[in-house]
Amino acid sequence: MNVVERSMGHKKIYFLSDFHLGAPDYNSSLEREKILIKFLSEIKELASEIFIVGDMFDFWYEYKKVVPKGFTRLLGKLAELSDAGVVIHFFVGNHDMWMRDYFQKELSIPVYFEPKEFERNGKSFLIGHGDGLGPGDHGYKRLKKVFRNPISKWLFGILPPVAGMGLAHFMSRRSRAQTGSSEEVFLGEEKEWLIIYSKEMILKKKFDFLVFGHRHLPIDYRLNDTSRYINLGDWIRYFTYAVFDGEMLELKSYKGMDEKIIRNT
Repeated sequence: MNVVERSMGHKKIYFLSDFHLGAPDYNSSLEREKILIKFLSEIKELASEIFIVGDMFDFWYEYKKVVPKGFTRLLGKLAELSDAGVVIHFFVGNHDMWMRDYFQKELSIPVYFEPKEFERNGKSFLIGHGDGLGPGDHGYKRLKKVFRNPISKWLFGILPPVAGMGLAHFMSRRSRAQTGSSEEVFLGEEKEWLIIYSKEMILKKKFDFLVFGHRHLPIDYRLNDTSRYINLGDWIRYFTYAVFDGEMLELKSYKGMDEKIIRNT
């Protein structure tokens, strides 16, 4: 048993993702950020760990000596929680994949670029953002390889920030426009890529909980008698998060929209 497990005691572990701060405009982003700060303040004394599972920002690029403007309330709150002993984990998403070492050095928050296994209180977790997993979406998978290439990262970095950030936000808006309302519709077990991926993973190894973001639709889906797939939804429409009390993992809405959560449990 590691230090985190021993220190958990009566405290809880929280999971949340897909804040997309910066989108679609400054005012609505700031409003969401303030709601997030309120939530994080409320769980400060309750949490032993917090997993932020990607797309915290609508776009993020760490230049060698510069980080994007804004988000100071959230970054300050994360620093406060980290300094208070709450263990925070961050998984990069497809919108904030160009991380360097800012979170590690300034906030003492580890950053993960791929799904990772954890064990807490005898329960096994597979956690990741979820982009590019499962069948299909081959165009994005090719694009992800290009974006993850160090040369692509360097080339973007030599653009003037005003041009680079402008291009990135344009592409982000275009991606959302193409997705439209499809993120609000559950496609069924045979078409949900992350459910298919999760079913493939539990054939290789037992996991109690497979926790992802990216999909934006909050889903709590029982895969078999021992394994559940959890999609954390987002903090744009649903304001959803999951909480683990040492035995049970429950998906909830901070805004009281629990009826919007897709469940088959």
